[in-house]
Amino acid sequence: MVRGGALRPSSGPGEVVAPVTGTGRPPRWLLVVAALVTLAVTFDLLTGGVLETLDLRVSAVVDAWDLRGSALYWPVWVFTQAGGRGTVLIVLAGLVAWTAVRRRTYVPALRILLALVLLTAVVYAFKWGTGRTAPEYPGSFFHRGGGSYPSGHVANAVLMWGVARWQAVEFGLPARAQRAFWALAVLGPFVTGVTMVALNFHWVTDVVVGLAVGVLLLGVVHALDALPVSGWVRARAGRQQG
Repeated sequence: MVRGGALRPSSGPGEVVAPVTGTGRPPRWLLVVAALVTLAVTFDLLTGGVLETLDLRVSAVVDAWDLRGSALYWPVWVFTQAGGRGTVLIVLAGLVAWTAVRRRTYVPALRILLALVLLTAVVYAFKWGTGRTAPEYPGSFFHRGGGSYPSGHVANAVLMWGVARWQAVEFGLPARAQRAFWALAVLGPFVTGVTMVALNFHWVTDVVVGLAVGVLLLGVVHALDALPVSGWVRARAGRQQG
């Protein structure tokens, strides 16, 4: 049975798999923590606080590793793509196609589109507003040409894998797929952040606030989805039956 575009567990053979993991909606306490972290770190950096010194020290250490000039560069770089927009969108395109054909709903496509719009608007507002340069430009942290803060790759990993996990559970994808999206939602941002710092593409604080912004945006997408108008959209997009 389809209610509001989403399939619920059914006793019919092969219709839908019962949830094997949660949808991953961020709890309120986590949203509060993410908001406080974003505000505190941004204020500290813009006022030349202690976190800037931490960033410089970590960057000096990883710069000494010189992974970007070694044979390890490409193997490490591959893991940064756990938050790459192209990589994520290719996987999400398959998810949208599966739900459109097997579940006869376009709700995942609408949610993913909403997430992309919010991600682009918010992350680039931060980037252009702060103008922070990347670690390869030492001594010039904030000017008009900078676009390092926060890490878009990390925010993308948190938000888009989070949305994908949500769709996999709600629309009853096979258990293996649900677990795979859970793993991507949990490990993807961590792997992306660590490798971005290890290659000196981002400062540590870029990654931390990228995580926080991604969590906040995931909460916003869930909240907007709960609005009455969204229920109407889901009913239309999901070709409601029965």
